[in-house]
Amino acid sequence: MSDKAALSRLPDGWTGGAPDADAFHAMADAALAALPDIFKPHIRGVVVAIEEFADDETLASLGIEHPYDLTGLYEGRPLTERSIDMSGGMPDRVTLYRIPILIEWIEGGERLDWLVRHVLIHEIGHHFGFSDDDMHALEDMA
Repeated sequence: MSDKAALSRLPDGWTGGAPDADAFHAMADAALAALPDIFKPHIRGVVVAIEEFADDETLASLGIEHPYDLTGLYEGRPLTERSIDMSGGMPDRVTLYRIPILIEWIEGGERLDWLVRHVLIHEIGHHFGFSDDDMHALEDMA
């Protein structure tokens, strides 16, 4: 692989250190922009946050023992479970956990932007009430 090709696998603005939260936001924004247009109106209010790790309470509530094991989380009510009279709740939120994603990137060798995209699309899939198979199909479309 040429040096130029290798550099194209790194996020914009990469300076040699671990990509920071801003770089993760840029990768997440690019992934959302690549979603098919039919989905975009339904994700406008979803907040995307970047955190280093999930907190102990979140991990315990999911039955996850090690913080490296959670790369992303959807919090909200899936569209398939909403009714017309529901309003006034907190916005749906997808959190990407930077350190676990970086660990997976280092261990797996996949492009970091693709890994961020994969985690984000999986969590957005929960917003739509999709099954894992549906989420794989959505990811293939993006």
